[in-house]
Order: sequence, then structure tokens, then C-alpha cells
Amino acid sequence: MPRSIEDLSRAELEAWCAAVGEPRYRATQVLAWVHRKGADDFESMSNLSRAFRAKLAEEFTIGRLAPTFVAEAADGTRKMLFHLPAPIESVLIPQFDREADARDRLTLCISSQAGCGMGCAFCATARMGLVRNLTPAEIVGQVRAGRALAAPRPLTNVVFMGMGEPLANYEAVRTALEILTAEWGFAISPRRITVSTVGLVPVIPRLIAETRVNLAVSLGATTDAQRERLMPVDRRYPLAALLAACRDLPLPRRKRITFEYTMLGAENDSDADARRLVRLLHGLRAKVNLIPFNPFPGSGFVPSPRERIVRFQAMLRAQGLNATIRESRGQDIQAACGQLAVARAAA
Repeated sequence: MPRSIEDLSRAELEAWCAAVGEPRYRATQVLAWVHRKGADDFESMSNLSRAFRAKLAEEFTIGRLAPTFVAEAADGTRKMLFHLPAPIESVLIPQFDREADARDRLTLCISSQAGCGMGCAFCATARMGLVRNLTPAEIVGQVRAGRALAAPRPLTNVVFMGMGEPLANYEAVRTALEILTAEWGFAISPRRITVSTVGLVPVIPRLIAETRVNLAVSLGATTDAQRERLMPVDRRYPLAALLAACRDLPLPRRKRITFEYTMLGAENDSDADARRLVRLLHGLRAKVNLIPFNPFPGSGFVPSPRERIVRFQAMLRAQGLNATIRESRGQDIQAACGQLAVARAAA
């Protein structure tokens, strides 16, 4: 059965080219047609021989992911639903971070899995459980669809903060990142791409070594007892191991790790939590992104009051930590952080 050529890295396609008697550089030509030029078929690849085009068509397909439904929020946020073997969602977010002078920013939040197996208590996607991993073609296809929806405005940022844990689907995510950042691909600067993780400690060094994208770590709590209750991953990778791994990363000189902290009313938003967070991140080149909790049915949590979030931020800043508040977008269409969920029955 033909495979999607969008699932292949350049090295994989080079190996295939060599196996069928073609020069390896043909792989870059083909991938440029598929990703940069947006070719929908092999026949249009005019700088390739007719015989080679026939081989490609016999072995591969070119598929284009398109949303089956787009919902628009009052604030301009748009959520795309894709009906794959298991449905997924992506979100196009204007003005992602007001505190970063983001008047012209347009961020696409994409998914790496259908559902998620990490079980974070404050995330609606976790209630789905893990349905399946996405392929590189399905990950990259969300960006292509997001670009089309955003036009004529350009996408300025891509964040792997949608459905799923990116590092639990690392090989597909790495291939997708290669396609998104390569000159023959989407040519997006790695500085404009962020991959978020709940803290899969063994895979974090690989992400930093093998890509040049930004790392965001979901922290969620300041003690293991608290974090284990909110984020079961803490049982495998407690705070000490996670933060030690972060300290050991060979970060470029001007790069920082973003630590995401979802603010849950009367759960993790006390002055004591703020003081502990300062101690935990001491010595790290870190930025803290405070995320107001976005409610969803049956969550069992309430958002921290605005004045509590502002005080928490002030306490971090007073100790020299760079701390911002992520303004919620798209709540009225369940598109805000932690709200993405598609019923299994929709699959």
C-alpha cells in the first residue's frame, strides 16, 4: 500500500532514492516540491524524469489535511477539527501573549497525538485517554491547514501545546520539526517553534540535541505530593529529576526554558507555592508562564482569582524571575489551553 511521502524525513527519502537507483539529492528536490511548492501530485514535478515520477507515484501518495469544521470565538481565535481515524483539534490564536508586545503575533497550536495518556487532572484532553499517535504527515498537515486559514496573515509561531504529549511521540515529532524548519520544507525559524512537555526526562535531552526549537515544561506544582496528584508523570519523574535534567541541558547562550504553571484556585496558588517555585528554579535560565485554569465540565477545579495570579506573578518577579501571565483565548469555543477534547464517539 502506498505511503504518504509527507511521513518521510530527508534521510529516509534519500535512502529510498538510492535503493531505486536515483541520486540522493533527488530527495531534496522531491521534498521541496511537496512542502515548499505545495505540489499535489508527482506529475507536476517538472525537473524530475518521467520514469522517476512514475516510481514515486507507485510508492507514495501526497495527502492534504483539511479541517472538517472551523469554530470561531468572539476574540478571533479559531479552532479546527480534523476527522482522521481519530479526530484531533488545532487552534489558531491571534495575540497569543499580550505581555510580549504581540500585536502582530499569530500562533498555531497543534496536536501531536489524538487524546493523551499523561492523565493531568486539569486538562480536558487527558479525559480522552490516549487514542493514537499522529504521523509526521498529520502533524505537518495541521500547519499547512493553519497557514491556509490564516491567509493572508502569516503564521508567526507554532506551538506543540495541543492534544497529546509531544515527547511520547518523539520520532514523528522530530520528523515533523525537520520538515517545518528545513529550507526545502516550511522554512519556519526554530526560534518560532515551541515544544511543550509534562516532563519526560529521558527524551528532553534528545529534543535539545537534535532540534533547535524552544522547550516548555509543564510544572503545575511545587512539591511532589502536590504534583503527583495533579500530574501522574511525577511518579516516574519527580521534580528533582526533572529540574536536574533541565539544569544539565546545554542551552545556547540566550535561550531559556519556559516553565508553564497552571493556576488552580486554592490548589497551587498560595504565597508558599510562589516562594517554593522561586527556590526550585534558582540558577536556571527560566521564564515562568502563569496559565489561568480554563474550566471544562467535570474538572473539579476552579481558576485562581485574577488578583491572586497577579500577586503570584509579582512575588516571582520580585525575586528576579521572568514571569508572564498567559491570557486565555477562545474559551467560548472550548479552544483555550487545556480545553481541547473530542469525544471518542466522534472517531
